Amino acid sequence: MLKEPIAITALSSISALGNSSEEVWESYQNGKHHISKTRIGNQTVWASVLPESIQSNIEDLRHSDAKYKDLDASVLFAMYTARKAIAAAGWKSETNFGVNIGSSRGATALFEKFHQEFLEEGKSSTLSSPTTTLGNISSWVGHDLKSKGPDISHSITCSTALHAVLNAVAWIQSGLSDKFLVGGSEAPLTPFTIAQMQALKIYSKEDGDYPCRAMDFGKKQNSMILGDGSALACLESGQKNNALGYISGIGFATEPLEHNVSISSDAVCFQDSMKMALGHLDPSKIDAIILHSPGTVKGDVSELKAIEKIFCNKIPFLTTNKWKVGHTFGASGLLSVELALLMLQHQTYISTPFFNQEPNSKAIKNIMVNAVGFGGNAVSILLSK
Repeated sequence: MLKEPIAITALSSISALGNSSEEVWESYQNGKHHISKTRIGNQTVWASVLPESIQSNIEDLRHSDAKYKDLDASVLFAMYTARKAIAAAGWKSETNFGVNIGSSRGATALFEKFHQEFLEEGKSSTLSSPTTTLGNISSWVGHDLKSKGPDISHSITCSTALHAVLNAVAWIQSGLSDKFLVGGSEAPLTPFTIAQMQALKIYSKEDGDYPCRAMDFGKKQNSMILGDGSALACLESGQKNNALGYISGIGFATEPLEHNVSISSDAVCFQDSMKMALGHLDPSKIDAIILHSPGTVKGDVSELKAIEKIFCNKIPFLTTNKWKVGHTFGASGLLSVELALLMLQHQTYISTPFFNQEPNSKAIKNIMVNAVGFGGNAVSILLSK
């Protein structure tokens, strides 16, 4: 149990859904996916691509400072999103806040570029190491914002962003810091990253209306799709007048691996993380769950089975955003938090095209957000009004 609620005083993101909470909310209501056929390397695949206006803003940032021109897109995504987040929260450069931003893959484009140069020339570029270290993300964001707190970067696969939340909550509750900027940033739309997912046989080959069929629990083939994105939140201790919502419970768990990329058929890790996040709260008090649901056959079904184990015959409203925006790896958990906060703010349930549920008129007070990655490292965050 948390000693006191942790306020989320701002959350900013960039993804195929848009560049502001207004754009993102409109995207969630339009019933359409934001996935397109995109040329990546030598093949055309489904992908969730940033709108041209956002790409232009990122390029402006890249050329705004000579030190920024050689940074990976994942770092620039985080810097751009961080500026928006702290402005919305009202934090100033002299504010003492920590930074914890992660990425599942890190500097994918630069890794591929520098490795290709090495294969062709037999030597490495001067900047190949400093621009590809994972610590790049938080350290450059801290530099750009002139923050005075700790700068922490990490990779815990697809639950990276929610692990950043867990870590920040621990720092805040310890009294070592009262403010933290947290989240994840990912730029995985590169030839080798796509090829990796195809080698696992989980990348979508769908030709229908919905390329990613996340939460279609009857699908016969995997339909995961990758997307670029970044999402960062400002966390502060205690009650705040400008709070978008509160973190009222946190849970985490891992489980022994049977295979490098799998979790158990009933996602024991999710069962444990959801129990922990609930604490003493009656499961019937949860109004909605935003699933990790990556669009894979086994991944989607195992999470549903875990929910059924914990909530029995009182299943909350279930939803996900991956059918609409794809899987942004380390950033995905915070994009799910964004959806949860928008549902709390607008008191509107956002459904998926595949999972049939009775219309719900119940007020939305508590939403659980799930994330898990390779290695069975699950996180569940309980958000409340």
